[in-house]
Amino acid sequence: MDGILIVDKPINKTSFDIIRDVRKKYNTKKVGHIGTLDPLATGVLPVLIGSATKLSNYLMEHDKEYISTLKLGFKTDTADSEGNIIDTKSVNNNIYENDNQLIINTLNFFLGKSTQIPPMYSAIKVNGKKLYELARKGKTIERNPRTVFIHSIELISCNTAENEITFKVTCSKGTYIRTLCEDIAIKLGTCGYMKSLRRTRVGSFSIEDSNKFIELENIFTDIPKINIEDYQELENGMHIPIPNEFHDYTGFINLYHNNSYIGIGISKNNYFKRFILI
Repeated sequence: MDGILIVDKPINKTSFDIIRDVRKKYNTKKVGHIGTLDPLATGVLPVLIGSATKLSNYLMEHDKEYISTLKLGFKTDTADSEGNIIDTKSVNNNIYENDNQLIINTLNFFLGKSTQIPPMYSAIKVNGKKLYELARKGKTIERNPRTVFIHSIELISCNTAENEITFKVTCSKGTYIRTLCEDIAIKLGTCGYMKSLRRTRVGSFSIEDSNKFIELENIFTDIPKINIEDYQELENGMHIPIPNEFHDYTGFINLYHNNSYIGIGISKNNYFKRFILI
């Protein structure tokens, strides 16, 4: 069994909980996932099974789409609703005037390239230690800023009685929505934390694909298909030239032998440089 199972991760389950469940259900240890979701978060978690696990490093580069609710006026030590409140600040009601135009302008401010300081409660490793492990011991260390890109961001709704803003954002790999929520709140003249998070898309895998199993052959539907004659050389890990019509092409190619699907090749400099065979 080789492919991707699109899971709609429920709240209060870790990404590893999902991996463990899939391993048990399909009786295989070759299981991985694309993009960790915290227990608080729900939504799209693509689970790689069998040979598809070899694609992890490539699929991790996909953009992601989220729907998040930002709670204004309170700051927590984890930047989300699971943490302890460490600060409060008033919220100016004028942010909701003129059909929430100030909020819309503030969200638009974050479009494009920017930098983020990763939160202490994250899985980033520094000197072999995960940041959240240090944070739980009350330690805070300096973190290097990272470049992120916000492709789109739009206001969905405002709950003025609760001072909550719900928005949808499409962003690059490595974007921390908790940090984005805090930054939006600061820009609005207050503080805030991420109350909820739902991931609705990872690359081309959307929430509508939940519970769908996508076979390896169909993971990349928009890439070239090539029938390979030298299957033995390919299986032995040799680099073989690609057909002339694909010269100067760099990227994934679906591989066939005698019109039967055999896996994915990665083309570079007119040769297949790496193969993921089923």
